[in-house]
Amino acid sequence: MTPSTTLSWQVTLGNVLRRTAVLLFLIALGLYFSSESEQFLTERNLTNIAQQNAHVIIVTIGMTLTMLVGGIDLSVGSVAALGGAVSAGLIVREGLPIEAAVILTLAMGFGIGLTNGALVVFGKLPPFVATLSMMGVARGLTLLYTNGKPISGMGEAYTRWGRDRLSVPVVGDVPLPVIVALAVVLLALLLLTRTRFGLHIYAVGGHQETSRLAGVPVSRVQLLTYGISGMLAALAGMLLAARLYSAQPQMGVGLELDAIASSVLGGVSLFGGVGNVPGAVIGGLLIGVLGNGMNLLRVASYQQQMIQGIVLVVAVTVDMYTKRLERR
Repeated sequence: MTPSTTLSWQVTLGNVLRRTAVLLFLIALGLYFSSESEQFLTERNLTNIAQQNAHVIIVTIGMTLTMLVGGIDLSVGSVAALGGAVSAGLIVREGLPIEAAVILTLAMGFGIGLTNGALVVFGKLPPFVATLSMMGVARGLTLLYTNGKPISGMGEAYTRWGRDRLSVPVVGDVPLPVIVALAVVLLALLLLTRTRFGLHIYAVGGHQETSRLAGVPVSRVQLLTYGISGMLAALAGMLLAARLYSAQPQMGVGLELDAIASSVLGGVSLFGGVGNVPGAVIGGLLIGVLGNGMNLLRVASYQQQMIQGIVLVVAVTVDMYTKRLERR
C-alpha cells in the first residue's frame, strides 16, 4: 500500500467517524440508559428531553452557522437572557401585544448579531474576543433592564409557547417548543443546501481569500451569519422564558458552551467550512440525552460535568485529527 493510498484511507476513515460516531454513540447511550432505568424510554421522559432541549437546538443552529464561516459566538447565552427579558418587559411593562414584542425582540437579537459581525469584519477582532465582550455587555444589559429580578405575568398567549402541545397526525401531541425548533432546523437545512447564501457560507469557511477572489461577498456573508445567530438566540430566550413562566436575568448561563459542544459533537469543524445541520441536531440530542440519563441514574453534578467534558474532548480530537489529515 503506497503512502498516498494510506493517507486517503485515513482521511476516509476520519470522515466516516466524523459523520457516524455521534449517531452510534447516541444509540448506544439510549440502549444503556434504557437498560439501567425503566423511566428513560417512557413517552413522558422522551418528550421532556425534546422539550427541555428545544432552545439548545435553536441556539446550536446559530452556532453552527457562525462556526461554518470560521467564527464562533460566545454571546448567545447572554443574548438569550436579554431576549427573554426584553420580550417579557415589552408585554408586561409597555403593554405591547405578543406579536409586536416578538418581532422587536427578534430584531434586537439580529442587531446584536450584526454588531458581533461588524466587530469581526470591520474591527478585525478575533471572533472569540468580539463575542466574549458582547457576552458581558448583553448580560449586563439584562441585569440593568430587569433590575436583577424576574419579569413575570406575560400572559397565556406568551407562556403557552413554552409548555403547550400541538396535536400532530400519526405522531401525537408535540410540545410547541419542539415544533418551533423543528421549523428552525428545516429552514436552516434549506438555507445551507438549497440557496446560494448557504454555498457562500461553506466557501467563506473553507477559505476566505479564495472566496473573495471568486466574487463571494465575504463580509456580507459573515455579517448576516452572526445576525442570524443573534436572532436565534433571542428566539431561544423567549421560548425559555415562556417555559419558566418568567424571564430570569440569569437565564442562558452556559448555553453557549452547550451549543458549541453540540455543534462540535455533530461534526462541525472548529476551523470552518465543514459540518451540517443534521449532525448539529444529533449533537444537541446527545447532550440532552446524556444529561437526562445521568439525572435518572442520579449521577452527581460534578461527575456529569466531567463526563460531558471527556465526550467533548474526544469529539474535538477526532475533528482536529481529520483536519490535519486533510491538509497533508
